[in-house]
Amino acid sequence: MSMSKPRILIAGGGIGGLAAALALIRRGFDVQVYEQAPALKEVGAGVQVSANGMAVLEDLGVADRLMELAAHPEQRQIRMWNTGQRWTAFDLGSISVSTYGHPYVTVYRPDLLDALADGVRAAAPSALHLGRQIVGFDQDDAGVTLRFRDGGTAHGDALVGADGIHSVIRSGLYGADQAEFTGLVAWRGVIPMDSLPPHLAQNVSFNWVGPGRHVIQYPLRAGKLMNFVGIVERTDWLEESWNTPGTHDAMKADFEGWHQDVLDMIDAIPQPYLWALKLRPLLPTWTRGRITLLGDACHATLPFLAQGAVMAIEDGLVLARALEEQPDLTSAFLSYEAARQARTARIVTGSAENTRRFHNPALSDPATAQAYVEREWTPERLRERYDWIYRYDATTVPLGELSA
Repeated sequence: MSMSKPRILIAGGGIGGLAAALALIRRGFDVQVYEQAPALKEVGAGVQVSANGMAVLEDLGVADRLMELAAHPEQRQIRMWNTGQRWTAFDLGSISVSTYGHPYVTVYRPDLLDALADGVRAAAPSALHLGRQIVGFDQDDAGVTLRFRDGGTAHGDALVGADGIHSVIRSGLYGADQAEFTGLVAWRGVIPMDSLPPHLAQNVSFNWVGPGRHVIQYPLRAGKLMNFVGIVERTDWLEESWNTPGTHDAMKADFEGWHQDVLDMIDAIPQPYLWALKLRPLLPTWTRGRITLLGDACHATLPFLAQGAVMAIEDGLVLARALEEQPDLTSAFLSYEAARQARTARIVTGSAENTRRFHNPALSDPATAQAYVEREWTPERLRERYDWIYRYDATTVPLGELSA
């Protein structure tokens, strides 16, 4: 490792923080990651990793392991909320590779975190520090100092805030959180695939659409699990935590009148959880001096383009490239920010637009529902909504200029 390169502190040992750490370590930087949890663990849920995310994971050296752990859905299908009627929206698998250069996979979040953490540990065994809760920071011309709840400190040349939606680093730079409730509540659960009937235990990603609600389901862990996420329009739940347990009866009440397949999947979830979806205003800048932000800390999004984790992974690689190419830390951070702001803002906007698409009132009436789906999910509309996402390559995108 070159001792001339700066020491980079990373606040947060989640997917984005570890992706950034691994990208930096592989480029010769001294990186120290501080995570408040006593053990690295992720919520037991799914994440979709499209071709643009797999391009980064290949650069990080973890793609092969992830391919073994992931599921590889053959298609993404649209299903009607009450009749169960199906339309094929995407052919995945080999089509993703031939069109975008990389596969489209669905991954258990803990597996993705483990792959990244093992990559960091293998490259820099002393880089991860667990059980270190950050309470504040200071910066001056000499560097940045993190302050921990236990009274300890850590000093580095620069700091990356990758500490998620409740970011201490963001609030320290820009003030109190300005989260606004969207009027949407998410239910989630992970189902053992062998507990589902054969017609539901398929290697297919399904997007159920309906008035005021939608459901996403897709396989995980080489088809051993099924991920289930149901989004409901309601105003009586404001808790923004992925770990709040709910009841099967309450979950089924939110999907009353839906197809029996949806209700059967709800029954098969060992423990359902629910959380309120909130949005934060887009920040005009992510960087102040020797400190910048990454992932949900600066551009948290609704999950309706399936790009939240992938955006953090992309951030990590672009940030590492900027620091490698720009010797001045602040200039490097601003270069990274300029390369990422327009794209991530477009993801946030597009995800919000998909809420209206998935929940459209036209879906309530059989006379209008089929025409609506066939209009909104044509190949031309799908290319318009997704092609720019999947074709992006964080390994080569220009730095120092706005890039969407």
